[in-house]
Amino acid sequence: MRALVVREVGAPLRVEEIELPAPGPGEVRVGIRAAGVCHSDLSMVNGTLAPSYPLALGHEAAGVVTEVGAGVSRVTPGAHVVLNWAPPCRNCWYCGHGEPWLCAGLGSPSTPRGRTEAGEPLHVTLGLGALAEEVVVPENAVIPVPAALPFEAAALLGCAVLTGVGAVRRTATVAPGESVAVIGLGGVGLSVVGAARAAGADPVLAVDVSPAKAGLAIAAGATHFLLADDKLSRSVRERTDGRGVDHAFECVGRGSTIRTAWRSARRGGQVTVVGMGAKDDLVPLSALEIFHSARTLRSSVYGSSDPDRDLPELARAVLDGTLDLAPLITDRTTLDGAAEAFDRMARGEGARTLVLPGPQS
Repeated sequence: MRALVVREVGAPLRVEEIELPAPGPGEVRVGIRAAGVCHSDLSMVNGTLAPSYPLALGHEAAGVVTEVGAGVSRVTPGAHVVLNWAPPCRNCWYCGHGEPWLCAGLGSPSTPRGRTEAGEPLHVTLGLGALAEEVVVPENAVIPVPAALPFEAAALLGCAVLTGVGAVRRTATVAPGESVAVIGLGGVGLSVVGAARAAGADPVLAVDVSPAKAGLAIAAGATHFLLADDKLSRSVRERTDGRGVDHAFECVGRGSTIRTAWRSARRGGQVTVVGMGAKDDLVPLSALEIFHSARTLRSSVYGSSDPDRDLPELARAVLDGTLDLAPLITDRTTLDGAAEAFDRMARGEGARTLVLPGPQS
């Protein structure tokens, strides 16, 4: 089978033949039908994260179960599933206290699984390596969804949508009438925009460095689009009676944009960091402004969501028409075009590119 592989930090991305093991006890094989190109995958390529190489990329995907190992009870062959890149153990302290997104068993950016065509040990991104024709994963890493759910929508639910919607609903608990700013308009940021608008937020200020994102922002539900320039703080305050927003969401993963989100929030407001950044990228905050501003700064890991609980709910919303994911998809390509999709993402172009390695029916 084929997969998109990177061999070292900054190396070219290439589609390679790889070999995966047969599903063992408690494992399933999934034929991938759609996979999103996510910024976390780019972090594996550019060194923001430190996985092992060679590495099969991809973690946001949906497909069809083709084979199951001994003892699997969650799914049977033919089931349509979304992949879960952070399956909780259900046994640790965090899982037992209702925080499965912080499960003690999670955290490694790559997992050894399979071999390259030359026989080298292969690693897969976040236990999945889903920019591929097939994956072999533990059964708790798949979530069954209705067969009527399009694979493109199902793939997005597994990361961008669950993360963005969860950040609004579960981490920040945005209420009707509250003001929101969203900084960074990739797939996750646009999901935050849509979820904030659906929660009744007003205004919803969508912020990006690229003017080309304006149309995407408005289509996703933003009331205003603002350029991330040196006048941004003033622009935010002009639209919030001089205060700043109740909620600022940072969806980039950089110290500078976290600082921008901090400055965009009102006194007593909430700043929610959704983007994942580098460990040496620091955020300058003085002790005085922390005290004086009375703002809350927190992160949202996987949208503070329990995928087994929340993803089926989102799938139902797509099917009944109350959740429209069309504004998130700006490009579609084959596995052979996936490397170019990474280049577009690195340049800040578009929202989500979907890679379609297999049939869509």
